[in-house]
Amino acid sequence: MGKNQKKNKTNMKKIATVLVILTVTFGISAFAQNQTQQNANNTQNVQAQATDTMDTAAAATLAPAGQDQQTQEAAPKQSFHQVLKQKFIEGGVGWMTPILLCLILGLAISIERIIYLSLARSNSKTLLEQIEKLVLEEKDIEKAKELCHNTRGPIASVFYQGLLRFNESIENIEKAIVSYGSVQMGHLESNLTWLSLFIAIAPSLGFLGTVIGMVSAFDAIEIAGDISPTIVAGGMKVALLTTVFGLITALLLQVFYNYIVSQIETIVNDMEDSTITFVDIISMAKDNK
Repeated sequence: MGKNQKKNKTNMKKIATVLVILTVTFGISAFAQNQTQQNANNTQNVQAQATDTMDTAAAATLAPAGQDQQTQEAAPKQSFHQVLKQKFIEGGVGWMTPILLCLILGLAISIERIIYLSLARSNSKTLLEQIEKLVLEEKDIEKAKELCHNTRGPIASVFYQGLLRFNESIENIEKAIVSYGSVQMGHLESNLTWLSLFIAIAPSLGFLGTVIGMVSAFDAIEIAGDISPTIVAGGMKVALLTTVFGLITALLLQVFYNYIVSQIETIVNDMEDSTITFVDIISMAKDNK
C-alpha cells in the first residue's frame, strides 16, 4: 500500500507541475496574442479617427449647421481579459507579478489536493463488511491483507497495518493503527502550509505595493512643487491596484483552502470511526481462536 501511495503522490506532483506549466504558457501566449491584437486595434483606431476627421470636415462644409455635429461611432468596448491586462500593467509589473505567481501556484496546489483527496475517499462500510467476512467467517487473514493492499485510500492503509500485526497483542495493534493514522493525516494535509503561505503573502504584497506607490506619489508631488489632481490620482490609482489584486488572490485561495480542509476533516472522521469497528473485529477474531 505504501508503494501505491508513493506512486499516487508522485503522480499528483506531476499533475501539479503540468498544470503550472500549462497555466504559465497559456498566460504568456494569451498576453502576446492580446498585445498583438491591441496594437492592430490601435492602428485601426488611428486610421478610423483620421477618416472620421476628414469625413467630419467634409460634412461641415456641405451639410447645414444643424447637422454638422452628429455623434461619431462609439469606440469598441474592451473585453474583460483586456481590461484585466491593462489594470495589471497599470498596477506595476514588478509588484503584480509576484501576486500573480502566488495565485498560479496556489491554484495548482489546490487542484492537486482536490484530486488527491477525491482519490483518497473510499467506501469504508463495504470494506469493513468484506474484512469482517474474511476475518470472522472465513478466518483468512491473508486474503484480508490482500484486500486492504489492493484498496486505495488511507483507511485501507491503516487496516493493512493492523492486519500485519494480527498475531500481536491488541494493544500493539491499536498503537500501530494510531501511529499510522497520524502518518496518513500528514499525507492528507501535505502542501497546505504552502497554500496558507500564499494566502498570507498575496495581500501583504498588495499592501506593500500600495505603500510604496503612495510614497512615489508624494515624491512626484514634491518634485512638481504643486498638488496636482492628476499626479495624486494617478499615484493613488497605481498604488491601490496592487491591494485589489492581492485581496482578490487571497479570497480565491481562501475558498479553496477551506474546501480542502473540510474534505480532510470528512476523511479523518470516517477513518477514526472505521478504525474503532476494525479493532472490534480484530478483538472478536482473536477471542474466537
